[in-house]
Amino acid sequence: MDKSLISKLIEMAKKAQKNSYSPYSRYPVGASVVGESGKIYTGTNIENASFGLSICAERVAIFKAISSGERKIKDVCVVAKSATPCGACRQVIIEFADKDANVICVDYHPLEKNKEKITIIPIKKLLFKPFDPSKAGL
Repeated sequence: MDKSLISKLIEMAKKAQKNSYSPYSRYPVGASVVGESGKIYTGTNIENASFGLSICAERVAIFKAISSGERKIKDVCVVAKSATPCGACRQVIIEFADKDANVICVDYHPLEKNKEKITIIPIKKLLFKPFDPSKAGL
């Protein structure tokens, strides 16, 4: 992976993290994705008092990309105090990600700026035996 692209994705995910609406969990998350076109889309977690109506940052970023005309995601970046996509996000990532995509997980908290841990996970290691729409006849 291109180090300058990784840096850009992290920078944009951190910026998105600042827009988090997380009054209940107080757990701000930011995400960024690269579409097939090369354009970068961002998202942040948005909570709701009816917790089931909340949405994760990764899905916001992916859905923005798809609703803007992208059909494949090249890479995904998620930034949080302990960053890793949830199971629902992993399935959505797999649905839209290129087979060679990576998920860049950045453990980061705005108040602990010098403590940042970056882990890069290849998409094929993200989820064991994911639901495959083509195998389900969809």
